[in-house]
Amino acid sequence: MNVDLIFKIAAIGILVSVLNLVLKHSGREEQAMMTTLVGIVVVLFMVIQLISNLFATVKTMFQLY
Repeated sequence: MNVDLIFKIAAIGILVSVLNLVLKHSGREEQAMMTTLVGIVVVLFMVIQLISNLFATVKTMFQLY
């Protein structure tokens, strides 16, 4: 596993939390919720790609078709 990916996920989390706080303090709770959801979706897509690569590697290693 690459440490770079962990830093990317942490950076997205920090950015989303700062945006969430700024939007909540300015009275825009709906936009704050949307930024949180977008951040979660982006991280989930990153993790899904990793899981896909894992399954492809296992499939190749055990020569499954």
